[in-house]
Amino acid sequence: MTRQIKVTGLAAALAVVLAAPAAANDLRMMTGPQGGSWIPIGGQLKDLWEKAIPGTKIQVFPGAGIANVRGVEDGKAEVGLANSISTADAMTGREPFKKPHGNVCNIASLYPQYFQFVVLADAKINKISDLKGKSITTQQRGNTGEVMTRHFLEAHGLTFNDVKVSFVGYTDSVNQMKDGHAVAFGLNTQAPAGAVMDLQAAREIKIFEQADIYQNMLKLNPSYKLITLPKGTYPKQDKDLQVIGFQTHVVLSCKLPEQMVYTMTKTIAENTKTLGTVARDILTLTPKGMAADIGVRFHPGAARYYKEAGINVSTK
Repeated sequence: MTRQIKVTGLAAALAVVLAAPAAANDLRMMTGPQGGSWIPIGGQLKDLWEKAIPGTKIQVFPGAGIANVRGVEDGKAEVGLANSISTADAMTGREPFKKPHGNVCNIASLYPQYFQFVVLADAKINKISDLKGKSITTQQRGNTGEVMTRHFLEAHGLTFNDVKVSFVGYTDSVNQMKDGHAVAFGLNTQAPAGAVMDLQAAREIKIFEQADIYQNMLKLNPSYKLITLPKGTYPKQDKDLQVIGFQTHVVLSCKLPEQMVYTMTKTIAENTKTLGTVARDILTLTPKGMAADIGVRFHPGAARYYKEAGINVSTK
C-alpha cells in the first residue's frame, strides 16, 4: 500500500511539473533519482546547452531510465538521460514497454554502467543457486536495476519467486546488507559505486563474475554487453571481472529541430572535461564513443555532427 501511494504520488508530481514548455526553445529534461549522478549531469548539460543555444531555457526534473524514455515518447519531456538496454527495448516494444516508441532518438552515449551482483562474504553463497529461499535486495520495480537483477537470476535458472526480494533504494539496500537482513544486492551503476563502497566499509563482500551466463542474458535482452570491471575498482578486488553492462546515453524527441540537436551534440563533445567532473568516464569520451551503435536510431542533427567528425550513424 505504502509503495503504491509513493509511486502514484511521484507520477502525479511529475504530471504537474512537466507542463508544456512556454516557448519553442524551452525544453524539459528528465534526469534521475535524488542521490544519483544523473541529476548533476543534467544540471551541467542544462548550463552548457543554454550557453550554446541563445534563448533556450531548460527545466530539469528527476526521473529514471525507463520513465524518461516514456516521458520523451509521450511528449512530457523533450530530453532525458536513459539506459541503452531500456531504450532498445522501447524501440521494439519489448517488456516493460507496451508498444514501439517512435518519437525517441539517440544523440550520444556518455559512459558505461556495470551490473554488479554483490553478496556477503560470510553468507556462504558460492553459486547463485545457493540463494534459493534467501533474502536479496534490489531497486524498485520497473527500475533498470530491478529488471537486470531479475534477468540475472533467470539466467541462472531462478526467479524472484525462489528468493525473498526487497525492492528499495540504494541506501535501504545497503543498510539491509549491513544488518544481514539481505545476503545479496543487485544494482547497476557507474563503478566504483558509492553504495558498494559504503557496504564494503562495513562488511566483507564479493562480486559475482558474469561471463558464464552472458549468452543466457542475451536471450533476455540482445542489447546487453560483456564489459570489464577493472581490478582495483574496489578495495581487495585483485583481478578484472567480466560483468554485464550497457551505456548511459542522452535521448530526445525526434521532433526537435536539426540545428538545435546538432549544437547539443557538438556541445557534449566539446565539454567532456566539464561533464567528467561528475562522471569520470566522460573524461575519455570521444565522438566515436558518443556515436556507438546501441540499437537506437540517431536524431538527424546528431548524425550531421558525427558525419562532420567522419563517423556514419543510422537515423532509421
